[in-house]
Amino acid sequence: MPAEGDGVADGPSTAPRPRSVRVVLLALMIALLLAMLDNMIIGTAMPTIVGELGGLAHLSWVVTAYTLATAASTPIWGKLGDMYGRKGVFLTSIVVFLIGSALSGMAQDMGQLIGFRAVQGLGAGGLMVGVMAIIGDLIPPRERGRYQGMMAGVMALAMIGGPLVGGTITDHWGWRWSFYINLPLGAVALAMLGVVLHLPKRDRTARVRVDYLGAALLTVGITAIVLVTTWGGTEYAWDSAVIMELIAIGVAALVGFLFVETRVAEPIMPLHIFRSRNFTLMSVIGFLTGFVMFGAVLFLPLFQQSVQGASATNSGLLLLPMLLSMMVVSLIAGRVTTSSGKYKIFPIIGSALMVAGLFLLAQMDTGTSRLTSGLYMAVLGAGMGFLMQITMLVAQNSVEMKDMGVASSATTLFRTLGSSFGVAIMGALFTSRVQDEMSARGGSPAPQQSAQLDAASLAELPEQVREAYQFAVASGTHSAFLLGSAIAVIGFLAAFLVKEVPLKGAGPVRPENEATGAPEGGTKVAEAV
Repeated sequence: MPAEGDGVADGPSTAPRPRSVRVVLLALMIALLLAMLDNMIIGTAMPTIVGELGGLAHLSWVVTAYTLATAASTPIWGKLGDMYGRKGVFLTSIVVFLIGSALSGMAQDMGQLIGFRAVQGLGAGGLMVGVMAIIGDLIPPRERGRYQGMMAGVMALAMIGGPLVGGTITDHWGWRWSFYINLPLGAVALAMLGVVLHLPKRDRTARVRVDYLGAALLTVGITAIVLVTTWGGTEYAWDSAVIMELIAIGVAALVGFLFVETRVAEPIMPLHIFRSRNFTLMSVIGFLTGFVMFGAVLFLPLFQQSVQGASATNSGLLLLPMLLSMMVVSLIAGRVTTSSGKYKIFPIIGSALMVAGLFLLAQMDTGTSRLTSGLYMAVLGAGMGFLMQITMLVAQNSVEMKDMGVASSATTLFRTLGSSFGVAIMGALFTSRVQDEMSARGGSPAPQQSAQLDAASLAELPEQVREAYQFAVASGTHSAFLLGSAIAVIGFLAAFLVKEVPLKGAGPVRPENEATGAPEGGTKVAEAV
């Protein structure tokens, strides 16, 4: 009996897809929306939460606990899906996420909320990788491109709608419903997937052993990395003893992890997947895309509020040029990939546009209009649209079906780590430049808050201080985006090294793909109920 995800099909899968597959995809998009929307909603509700629960000093941990748990659990969920079956593991991750959501909504103090957010983050790690891996199981790579626009659309919806939904829920229902809103959505996804998701059964006669030591070392290493990027330059100085100790712990844990993975029968992240040049390159490009994207999402609203005078709500809507161009380009690239089977050109074009878009954004100053900044954002969004889903598609195409889960989780993990590094490094440069400029121009309104003033607070400042602050923010934005542009050049160079390996299509399975050693063809499409 074939193992789930081993690429074995009973015959050609070129027949029209049953309606159940479309239902599965809808349920998967709901699950993906849950994972991506959560932090966006909670961010808007945080002032109200602190007002009721107190614990302002521990506020950052509400987000950090979720991020840590998500990053650390992602590779573990991926491997468990490969070992024990994708459906059961994915449904379990949804249940864990919903339990964490319900408990977070019932939290009575900040300590409880932080702990329950960690539970929620554990489930979120499985949601992200589970969606990608199940799509990899159901849809052959050659056909997968046409669904890229759906995922890009979910991302855009989360980024734009999250703050709006969070504000509305908090104002009318109370902050606890920011968590409870996940329950009906999650229940719908669970019901739909439980009924219509059918994947080939795994051969459970083979005895498998979980790589507990590898999982523990990887978790410690990822936790240390995320804490360094989260605390460095904010909670602690970069050269402080705490940051140095975390770096030492992270390096030691990851070195130990690499040692263990070469010696266990079922490694939590098989190192042989990195022998594929394409997979390694997609991991690098995914890391850089995360670095750039989340830095842009952080600093563009700051620039729009502080320099262009946008409100917090409007600054989210002003990201529309970037998000819409990302969604449209992702959809077009997916369609072209499906029809032609070619994809190498997209990472090259995407990386070039990403470099250009960041360089253009670095030219913004206090006189830049919203129309001009919108055009610059559209260029960056187009670049990310070419890259966001292509990286996952090529990474999955570069491994055997039995490694689909770990490949999806590794790619997701690198993008997550990239976002952590991007926010930390670009944020440190931005804040430093703002404070330096304010000092050079005769004083800061509040040194510890000099990079955090919103439009309303800014309007209350004396004109001279306000102008100095706006110039400082524009200068900080210039430095941050110029750094991002330089970093993106690495992705542009890496894109040229990608090898055009034919995408596995929807035909009879051949013994093996000569270029990658992976079996040709995709898993049989889910059968109709």
